[in-house]
Amino acid sequence: MKATLSSIFAVFSLGIVYFLAAIPTGVALKLHPATAAVAAWAGYTAIAAAMLLIGTPAREWLQRKFKISLEPNPQKVFWRVWGRFGIQGLGLLAPVTTGPYIAALIALALGTQPRKVIIWIAVGAIPWCILFAILSAAGIQFLPKPE
Repeated sequence: MKATLSSIFAVFSLGIVYFLAAIPTGVALKLHPATAAVAAWAGYTAIAAAMLLIGTPAREWLQRKFKISLEPNPQKVFWRVWGRFGIQGLGLLAPVTTGPYIAALIALALGTQPRKVIIWIAVGAIPWCILFAILSAAGIQFLPKPE
């Protein structure tokens, strides 16, 4: 039980830092793939929620640093992409691109409501959790069995 809890905590922590490696690591630590996926998802979502807590100061800093205007300019590629895919696209791509930190800050900087940000970051990680759990479970079958 103690080893399982420490494995779950390790996967949760890895979900915060490096989501792509969290589920395979959990499976390698002999967690059930679903347990590893839930722990990684919880860590990923927790750090996104933490980023939202510091959201307002971070939003102001990002707007100053990158000169982001909240007034959409349809002539700029960024605003066309944001207009087409929005927070849903960012939430679905964040687990394999920017991660929850940057995704949350970008969405906040663009004026998205914090509630929508956390929902889409959490929902966007679910398909990736399922995919990585399936691939990790399948991949573990190809490893040699210890004798």
